[in-house]
Amino acid sequence: MIGALLLAAACAPSLAGRENAAAVVLRVRDGAGAPVADAPLELASGAWSVCAVTDADGCAAVARPGPVEPLRVRVRGETEVVALAGNADGAPVDVRLEASGGSVAEAVTVSASLRPERVAESAASVVEVRAEDFAVYPGAPPDVALRDVPGFSLFRRSDSRSANPTAQGVSLRGVGGSGASRAAVLDDGVPLNDPFGGWVAWGRVPPVALDRAEVVRGGASSLYGGSALAGAIQLVRRDPDAPEADAETSYGSFGTLEGAAFAGGRIGGWRASVSAEGFRTDGEIAVAPDVAGAVDTPLAAHHASGEARVERDLGSSAVVFASGALYRDSRDNGTPLQVNDTRLDDVRAGGAAPLAGGDASVRLYGTWERYSQSFSAIAADRDSERLTSLQEVPSRALGGTGRWSAVFGAHAVAAGIEGREVIGESDETLFPFGGGTTYAAAGGRQLTGAVFVEDRIAAGKRTTVLVGGRYDSWRNDDAFRESGPTPSDAARQDLPSRSESFFSPRLSLSYRAGAETTLVATAYRAFRAPTLNELYRGFRVGNVVTLPNADLSAERLTGGELGIVWTPPGGRVLARGTLYWMDIADPVTSVTLSTTPSVITRQRQNLGRTRTRGAEVDVEAPVAMGVTVAAGYAFADATVVEAADPTLVGLAVPQVPRHQATLRVRGAVGPVTLAAVARYVSEQFDDDRNQLPLAAFATLDLMASVPVAGGLQAFIACENATDERYEVGRTPVATLAPGRAVRGGVRIRLGRR
Repeated sequence: MIGALLLAAACAPSLAGRENAAAVVLRVRDGAGAPVADAPLELASGAWSVCAVTDADGCAAVARPGPVEPLRVRVRGETEVVALAGNADGAPVDVRLEASGGSVAEAVTVSASLRPERVAESAASVVEVRAEDFAVYPGAPPDVALRDVPGFSLFRRSDSRSANPTAQGVSLRGVGGSGASRAAVLDDGVPLNDPFGGWVAWGRVPPVALDRAEVVRGGASSLYGGSALAGAIQLVRRDPDAPEADAETSYGSFGTLEGAAFAGGRIGGWRASVSAEGFRTDGEIAVAPDVAGAVDTPLAAHHASGEARVERDLGSSAVVFASGALYRDSRDNGTPLQVNDTRLDDVRAGGAAPLAGGDASVRLYGTWERYSQSFSAIAADRDSERLTSLQEVPSRALGGTGRWSAVFGAHAVAAGIEGREVIGESDETLFPFGGGTTYAAAGGRQLTGAVFVEDRIAAGKRTTVLVGGRYDSWRNDDAFRESGPTPSDAARQDLPSRSESFFSPRLSLSYRAGAETTLVATAYRAFRAPTLNELYRGFRVGNVVTLPNADLSAERLTGGELGIVWTPPGGRVLARGTLYWMDIADPVTSVTLSTTPSVITRQRQNLGRTRTRGAEVDVEAPVAMGVTVAAGYAFADATVVEAADPTLVGLAVPQVPRHQATLRVRGAVGPVTLAAVARYVSEQFDDDRNQLPLAAFATLDLMASVPVAGGLQAFIACENATDERYEVGRTPVATLAPGRAVRGGVRIRLGRR
């Protein structure tokens, strides 16, 4: 962006005094057919050259001082030759960029090192999911587009539209899925992971409000702490300088209706934005027809979210901001008696300013949440169920981060400090077999604090060294357990306080082996502290009961990776290959304690040690004018290498497929934008003993959009076009993903995008 502004400023004087010359009118569109606004242009033909900048409609009228031969157009530094045969003066000349959003190799990430750096030069394995990638899934929450990143998975394969909220934790690189995320998810720098349970309420952030998402794969605790055992995902919101607005609505299969809107802009020293989303679906029965009984009902759901943000420019590059958000979610979990409800409120405030030769920022946040859920026992013939418990889970989190970064000669330094307090408990009314009720509760407080520093050193013309580390300390106290006939008669047991600390170092070496090739080597350690949910809250899914464990200790990861990045001239192709190895000591796993025909009982335990060895390949490239292809593959060999129960050694880590692959094609045929995404996931297991396999599956998603008038577009999308009812879990009855889903709608875009 800075380079574009400088180019525009340098070129502006070249048009002075040429108002009376004949004009060439250019119309610049991206690979999706949308106008490219505010793009600096260089034009040359024969002996003359001039510069211009496109307007909001992607057009530029360029005064030419001489005759027109084949016209050379450079848009943001990329050259294209345009033949003008048959074009009269004043007739628009279409210039179509090969890849929407510009050069993929020039894309900038801020998540890998907390400083802007080119994705192609990052020592970390970074995948950028852009706004046009989210647009392939109109009306879907962010996790639906993120699953196209190989290695990304939610617990039990379901996306957040049909999964239980407590099963929406994300994992990367085959470290094993669980309800709690093993990757940090951040919303513009603020943790989105649930403070009590570690899962992610993906519906809190409408994709229409996103500029992009940055996925950093591999241990990232050196920057992001205990939630980033296997990586980090940064959701970057749109931050417009000029007034703009987007809105969309669609309707489709299973009675699914959604609407979302975003508006924002700057007036003087003030900048503001608002976003909102509403979603509802009647859902589909998740149990196969040959197994389903009278008790099985569709997975209906509805949620609403909204956020307002205001920012004030104080001058001298200093700003302050404040925002508030709410999220409401209710779901039917597949039987009449199983429902859940989430109410979450969020406030944030902070600012940024130059400090000590660099840039500093502060963010403070608070989250208040109440989660409710009911559980039942289902009869073997699935024709009846019995209520077993009602849970109320109130929780609260207060936290803050302070970060500073600067460049001093060959050193680019980042440092920071973080702190958070989480208080939560699970209050449960139990309905034992035979009648009556009892009461049980458990909870506590978790305090965490951390400091970190990282230095990116230009050690030579070809070599870059990154060294960093983070020290985290956390303490669980005020823990308790209560039980009794009623809350007023419950006996309280105070649990001992526990504390741990961990140092997360990281060392990376990047070597520019040639003009097109970079070699990368990285070693790191990472950790994840158990959540209050894992320590104190039990739950039931179907006829599988999982017990908490107040004695859990932190998971500790040691890993390394070797990578190669290839970026040929022009920046239109980016290819990255990575080999990695990760050992996790004391992984928190649901260990099977007993199995009967009516119930399977498990408990969260520190298993022992697991090892994951794997490889990743990501390629994005144009294949024709306006058509791009992105492909990715992830291999993960994840096994148990140590366990207290020797029969578990050598088994596969639950919830980890050995193979994941995606292929995405996006392009334009005239005014119509088309996209297709194919995805393959191999077999995995739903349990620690590898007795409940989930079969491999492949899906195909399709999308088409066409401009109607002005900024209005009509679209139609089809997810799971092959109607593959693949398995997402076993409870122990197999539950299935929704079948083919078709929806159509309209989207309007006003102002710049």
